[in-house]
Amino acid sequence: MQRPVKYVEKGLTKAAAGMWNAVQYFNAKKAPNPSFTPNWSEKPMLKTWEKSKPPLGWPRQTDSLCPKCVREAREAILNGEVDYKILKSQKVGEVKATILERDNEIWMVKDCPIHGRIEDIMAIDSKFLEHIESNFPGRDIRAHNDKDLHNHGSSTVKYGRGSVLTVDLTNRCNMMCDPCFMDANQVGFVHELEWDEIKTILDNAMKIKPRRQMSVQFSGGEPTMSPYFIKAVQYARQIGFNSVQAATNGIEFAKSKEFAELAADAGLRYAYLQFDGIGNEPNSHRKIGNLFDVKLKAIENMHSAGTEIILVTTLVNNVNNEEVGPIIRFAMDNPGKVAFIAFQPVSFTGRDEEITDERRLRQRYTLSHLARDVKQQVGITEPNRDWFPISIMSSFADAADVAHGPQATWGQVSCGCHPNCGVGTALMINKQTKEMAPVAEFINVPQFVQDIRTITDSARSAKMTNFQMGLALLKNYHPEKAPSSFSLFSLLTKFDKSFGLSGKNYGKGVARRNDPWNFLFVAGMWFQDLFNYDFRRTEMCIIPYGTQEGEISFCAYNTGIGWRNIIEKIHMT
Repeated sequence: MQRPVKYVEKGLTKAAAGMWNAVQYFNAKKAPNPSFTPNWSEKPMLKTWEKSKPPLGWPRQTDSLCPKCVREAREAILNGEVDYKILKSQKVGEVKATILERDNEIWMVKDCPIHGRIEDIMAIDSKFLEHIESNFPGRDIRAHNDKDLHNHGSSTVKYGRGSVLTVDLTNRCNMMCDPCFMDANQVGFVHELEWDEIKTILDNAMKIKPRRQMSVQFSGGEPTMSPYFIKAVQYARQIGFNSVQAATNGIEFAKSKEFAELAADAGLRYAYLQFDGIGNEPNSHRKIGNLFDVKLKAIENMHSAGTEIILVTTLVNNVNNEEVGPIIRFAMDNPGKVAFIAFQPVSFTGRDEEITDERRLRQRYTLSHLARDVKQQVGITEPNRDWFPISIMSSFADAADVAHGPQATWGQVSCGCHPNCGVGTALMINKQTKEMAPVAEFINVPQFVQDIRTITDSARSAKMTNFQMGLALLKNYHPEKAPSSFSLFSLLTKFDKSFGLSGKNYGKGVARRNDPWNFLFVAGMWFQDLFNYDFRRTEMCIIPYGTQEGEISFCAYNTGIGWRNIIEKIHMT
């Protein structure tokens, strides 16, 4: 039986729908206001119909890489036989690829004239990928004022600003993991940034337009092994980045509560915590017998200090994908401590680039596998209804940018990646009672996004934009399907907390946790490798690496041409 307040809320949502229709009736009689050029860009904001999109659907053609050609070219560069600058002027290792449907699955097929055919699966359910691609809102403003930092040939980032700027402080690590993007402790030399290099990379990041907020992520190796880790966190916050995170195994945070407090006081907002499963057995391949206990201690110390926890799990099919359910349940059981789960389908890179075809196809795990496993292992969410491309969040960023006006010095963080890169769903969980419901069950997400685009395109005043956004949120809310103790006030608070529309300061660290609800985002971020590489994804990368040689797409750096190996060799110490 519904609580009486739910009937009142249902009436308010009906009233909001009526008010929305009335506002849009008059809104349509007036031409949309022209797009303004904000302080954080030298180009105007884009209307919905002005946003470009990469080729989507199937069959389609794209540009990819031959794994063997790339490995041969990279080896020649590392051996000093070829100048690395060839990567800026020539299409090294590139081949054409076709993305097609086969038996209700989506595959990439490519032929190298030297090494023959390469095939890899992109989705086990074509309807899932069709749903994801159909909800892609379009690319962000084209990157500009960036020619010195985005100059990497076919691997150049071309659109938007990204949402996470990753800076590898060191390639040293206190673990030996497989798989490992960084091939840490295996390259035979140390590559560690000096302070002047760190400062220059962060200062350069301020130059690129559009200048949007990003989460600056310090990585490695293990970033806490850098002597400049704390200083780097402080400096990133000092120059204006609101969010700083560390991609960490948690060992240093588990060893010392004081270190966790020092990092949080410096401005560390998120810990991107390597997390392979529940119990020590799923973590045993990391070669530390009590690693799960270490993770729990790290979570306790960081949470107490005010740092939010993101669980990060690499998923390998037929190896550890059965841990999807237990990890989500762990987060559901700890809603006050876990803010985000980032599942990463395996990318065969580093030590795995020479994997056999048989093992690769057996262990390949896609975003469609993830959506299926969440439903099967946890019993929540429908893959073709409740999952969306991460880039759908850019629609809300655009609306917030309109509300903040042309005088804003920073644009809203915008996750404008290719729809094949990342997907997500969300759960609303009460931190005390653990009452829960998938957000897509009580909010009509596709219609809400469409309404938000209507608001953005009209580009009315800040007050009118905020008013319309409130109406849109209410009209698409179904209180009877939300958790019983979840209220309209809770809904509006969570939305405002994310997009800063009211200007209210919700505090930071421990102070920011006062509201009783946790918006638990469950995401899948699928990084490319040489077998499924698509340059259309690289051009739209939202996780650039800040390096001594400019900002480079995550996949181009770690898994494509392999800029990491080249840059670390050039700048080794």
